This record gives sequence, structure tokens and C-alpha cells, in this order.
Amino acid sequence: MFSLVRTLAALLPVAGLMAAPLQAKALFDAVEVDQAKFVIVAAPIGTGERAQLNIYEQRKDTRPCYALAEEGPVKVDPLLSGFDFTGICSRYIDGNGYSLRVGEDDLASTYRISVVREKGDNVLMAFPSKPSAGPEMVIARTGGHSQNTDYLLLQPEPGWKLMRRQFGGRNLGHVYIYRESWPVAEQPSTTGDQSSPDPGVPGLW
Repeated sequence: MFSLVRTLAALLPVAGLMAAPLQAKALFDAVEVDQAKFVIVAAPIGTGERAQLNIYEQRKDTRPCYALAEEGPVKVDPLLSGFDFTGICSRYIDGNGYSLRVGEDDLASTYRISVVREKGDNVLMAFPSKPSAGPEMVIARTGGHSQNTDYLLLQPEPGWKLMRRQFGGRNLGHVYIYRESWPVAEQPSTTGDQSSPDPGVPGLW
């Protein structure tokens, strides 16, 4: 009997570790945001041969955080880079500010998000960090390409939107690139003249 108790006691820490992913899945909530107050941007890195994801939010109407050119592909002027935008705008420029989520699955630790430069387009891709994590997913496209140094609006593919991370009823300074469910038949990986996925580059400013 003593041996059985000792064996069960030894298994308890293991059981706790096995339950951890389920607890982590429910740790944060995802809540709706006003999509019109956000822009998803392919922001140039250096000379513009590569790009990274930026997300800008207009929190107050004190002054504009960005301007959009009414043409395709849509150019974005990041006005917030020229003034103290504290309390007026929010800027999400790396994994601390945004992550991937599908339904109740928070995929921050199993997926990375990169802007891939294709010939004639910029594609926002979700890449699994291990084969068992899930498929590669196309999230958004600029619908064309212009000067390498241009900031371009990324237009979400059907089913994708932004949501805010929430904990205990409190909104956090983190947004999800969100889809309600996993794609049934995902688009094939991008092909052709493209650069390697950006491994994660710090913000420009």
C-alpha cells in the first residue's frame, strides 16, 4: 500500500505538467475590437528589400495616427512616428504586441508571423514552429507592390480579423491576429520569387 501511495505521489507533478496546456488555452480571452480603428501594415526594413508586420491603432481622435492613400496597393503614412502618440495611438511591432490565435487556441508559442516578399506582392504568413503545430496559413496580402520603402496596407484574407487579448475582464496591450476556426483547405505555401521569412526584427522606431 505504501508503495502505491508513493507511486501516485510521484505521478502528480507529471499530471500537473500534462494539464498545463489546457490551462494556458483558457488563460486569456479574445474580445472584439473596432476593425476600422486598426491598420495592418507591411513596414519596410532598412532599404526595403524585406518587410515586417506593424499594426497601428487609432485610440483617440486627437490627431491622426496614420493616413491611407486611396490607390492600390494602398500606401500607409505612419504619422504617429512624427509625434508623441501616447494615449492617442497604439503601435504593435513585434511578438510582444501581437500573436496568432485560432478559436480558443493561443498559438503564440507555436507559430511565427512573417511578411514574405513575393514578386509583385507582399504576403503575411503564419509559419508553424514545428511540423505538428498545424499548416502554413496566408493571413493577408497587400495586393501589389510599389517602392521598397513604402509602407503598404495588408488586406486580411476571408476569415481573418483582429481581436484584443483580455485577462480577468481587463483589456491588455496585445492584439490577436484571429480566425474563428482552422481552415478546411489551406492555401498552398507561397512560391516564386520570394525572400526568406523574417525571423523577427525589432521595430523601426
